[in-house]
Order: sequence, then structure tokens, then C-alpha cells
Amino acid sequence: MRSMVDGWAGVELRHLASLQALADEGSFSRAAEALGYTQSAVSQQIARLERLVGQRLVDRPGGPNPVSLTPAGLVLLRYAHAISGQLARAAADLAALAAGTAGTLRVGCFQSVGVRILPRVLSEFAARFPQVTVRLTEAEDDGELLHQLERGELDLTFVAYPMMPGPFTTVELLEDPYVVVVRPDSALANQGGPVALRQLADLPLITYAQMREVHSIENRLGRPELTDQIVFRSNDNGTILGLAAEGVGAAVVSWLSVDPYREGVRTLALSGVSPRIVGIAWHSEREPITAAEAFVELAKSVAAREQAEAPAPA
Repeated sequence: MRSMVDGWAGVELRHLASLQALADEGSFSRAAEALGYTQSAVSQQIARLERLVGQRLVDRPGGPNPVSLTPAGLVLLRYAHAISGQLARAAADLAALAAGTAGTLRVGCFQSVGVRILPRVLSEFAARFPQVTVRLTEAEDDGELLHQLERGELDLTFVAYPMMPGPFTTVELLEDPYVVVVRPDSALANQGGPVALRQLADLPLITYAQMREVHSIENRLGRPELTDQIVFRSNDNGTILGLAAEGVGAAVVSWLSVDPYREGVRTLALSGVSPRIVGIAWHSEREPITAAEAFVELAKSVAAREQAEAPAPA
């Protein structure tokens, strides 16, 4: 008896690529243009794919209306994306295997890590691996970096816990406590000692802008009502600290975000708040290369030294 999946042996990558392009572009003509095919070629590949799987995958309303995928088409599209991701990771693994301890190491980071941890790691890494070029990708949101890691576009990325779901292996680097940054002549600065959460009530606040929702200051502090007090959000640490120095508001940030040499501000511990955990992640299904493993070990060493300089939990 012929198996239900026998026909699937004829499914080719170009069929799945046409399905993905059609889902993205909404028409056969635009899908053909995106793929560099003729419109008839895309139409034939979709028709062939439907025959092979035995189900209608595309709704073709005709006229100016966009085409759309049927429920069966949407199911197959998820697998098409997964297959594309696997191929991208395979290509990345083969490239890494050929590179060994030479070539390019692709690392993702966000601003606070880029200021306080990354420079020391890069300095020591360059001395040990002069033949490896580190290509840095910066993002305001570690969620985007994790998506790039999953697609095989990065070898490593710094992250802040909790992790989003995905094929990731991580190691914790350090605890990054939350602090309040104010003008030296402010009431908070003059009181001395750590700042309690209740003391933030009714104060104008300054904090981060774009980030994963779980990392927003309101959620981290467990005080969603603080949203109404935030007068300015920025993705630039220098801007946040500059606004605090001018008395626009009290900046609520993590300790790594603070320039320890900046004048005109006071940095106060924030009590009753768990610190942010900073780590480094890699794809759990990729074979780690020597350079990446060495980078992780150096990051752990540098983070340990940085942790020793962090303020004690309040």
C-alpha cells in the first residue's frame, strides 16, 4: 500500500521557497519578483506542491485581491520556515568548521554590556586570537539578538534573563543591580543610604525605551503604576544620565548602564529589587567553535572582575 507521505519525496526546496515568498508578498507576481522567477514558474511550483501534499495550500480570489494561505498552507509554512532555519544553521556550522580559530566571530550585545564588559573582553580576546575578527551587532533589545542567534546570523550574544523560549544554551555572567541616578543636590541624594521603592512615588522618572516587555522597569520593579511617572524614555545611556544630571527626573537603570566616571550625578542603590542577571547565549544545536568557547570563558572572567566592583545588594 502506498504510504501517505510517499508523494512528499518529490517536495523540493524551491517549492517551499515559493510558498514562503507568496505568504510574504501576497501575490504571485511579487513573489516571482522577490525570487527572480517568472510568475508562471511560481504558479507551477505552488500547483506542483499542492499535488504532492494532496491539499490546497493557497486561496486564489482572483482580480486585485491578495492571495492568502489556507489553514493547510499555514501549517506547511511553519515547517518551511523551520527547514530554512536548519539550512542556515548548517551553512553557519560548515563555515565555522572551516574557520576553526580564524575567520569571523559574530557577537551580539546591548549598550550597557558594550560599555562596561565588552571592551575588556575584546582586548584580551584579540591578544589570544589575533586571526579572528569579531563582528559586533548592537541592538537596543536582546530579543532581536536572540532571533538573529536562532537564525544562525550570530555565534554568540549577550542577554538579560529571563530568557525567551528557543534553542539556546546560556551561562550567567553577573548580577546587575538596579540603581537610581539623580542630581547631587536632590532630596534623594541628600537623604543618604539606599532608595526604597516607596520613595519613587510621584517622582518624575527616566528610563529605558525599547526592550522586551519583561525587562521594562515597571515590570522589573513590580510597580506597573510607575508607567504614569515616566517622563522620558531613551535607548541611549548617555542621554538618560544627562537628563538626570539636569534634574529632569530620577533615572532608574541597571548599574552597568551608569558611567562610573560621569560627574554631576549621584548613583544610589535601589532596595527591594532583584538584580538583573546578564549572561551570554549560543545556539544549542550548533557545534561550538574554539574561538566562541574562548570568548565565553573570557566574558566570564571579565564579568567576575566587574561583579567585584558592583554595589552590594541593598
